[in-house]
Amino acid sequence: MSKIQNKMSLEGRGEKELLELLIEEQDRFGYISGEFMAEIAGAMGLSISEVYGVTSFYSFLSIKPQGRHVIRICKSVPCYLKNSDMIIERVAKELGIKPGETTPDDRFSFELTNCIGACDQAPAIMINNDVHVDLTAAKISLILKSYE
Repeated sequence: MSKIQNKMSLEGRGEKELLELLIEEQDRFGYISGEFMAEIAGAMGLSISEVYGVTSFYSFLSIKPQGRHVIRICKSVPCYLKNSDMIIERVAKELGIKPGETTPDDRFSFELTNCIGACDQAPAIMINNDVHVDLTAAKISLILKSYE
């Protein structure tokens, strides 16, 4: 019996439960596999495309394995106006990867996102659940080194 079937029947339950299960899976394995999406779709009486739609809608959920540390750089207007391009370029240079990629040692994944909730202290990045604000190129180097 699958881990989804071990829980009470999910059929007819709402989007909140779906999102909670997706977040639990991401926390446990670092991403949400196609197998899990198919399993949960069946258990909840949804189509796979419905589950995929929810999974792909939220930028903090991933359908591919991530590095140990996920870097998210805000690309919204406030951060852009405060030079987020420089932050993106600096992180790319420091790590040797572009947004959407993971370092060969699986230490870092680098993602762009629409907002991390720190617009008043832009430019900002989030590494895992840690928010770093009022960034400069020098701060980026120190911050990345602290995640070794």
